[in-house]
This record gives sequence, structure tokens and C-alpha cells, in this order.
Amino acid sequence: MGLIGGMARTAVVAGTATAVSGRVARRQNNKWASQSEQQAYEQQQQQQAYAPPPQQVYQEPADEGNDETDRLTQLQKLGELKVAGVLTDEEFALQKARILAK
Repeated sequence: MGLIGGMARTAVVAGTATAVSGRVARRQNNKWASQSEQQAYEQQQQQQAYAPPPQQVYQEPADEGNDETDRLTQLQKLGELKVAGVLTDEEFALQKARILAK
């Protein structure tokens, strides 16, 4: 084999090696990318699984015919809370004023 034949053979081997290594690199990159995406997805699912449930906030019902009996009932319950020691005098006065202002 002559000099040109040796160079041609070397070029073919080098070209094949470059193509193979490029393909291997692309496959590795794709594999790592899919693993990263899978890990991100799993992490997101875990965060959602361990997230505390949304807090429910009590909202008073809209004024739909709040009549005198509703107010009296609310005042009675408020008085019971005060007697039980759940409410301070200030809290009781504030809530009483709110109920009567309706």
C-alpha cells in the first residue's frame, strides 16, 4: 500500500471514528436530557404530594335575608363565648358592634 492508500485509510478510520463519537455524544446528551426532565417531573410531583392543603378561609354568607332572629342567635352565641372565657371584653364588644351594624 502506498502513501496515498495509507492516508486514505487513515482518513476513513478517522471519519468513521468521528461519526461514531458524534452519534454516541448525541445519544448521551439525549439520554441525560430525558433523565433530567424525568427527575424534574418526579420532583414536581413530590412537591405537590407534600404540599400542605390549601387553607380554607371562613367567609360570612352574603346578606341573604339576615333577619332579627339571625342576629339574636349570633348575639346569644357570642354571649356564650364570652361567658366561657373564649372572648375578651374588647373582642366581645367588637363582634357585638359588627353584628348589630348589619
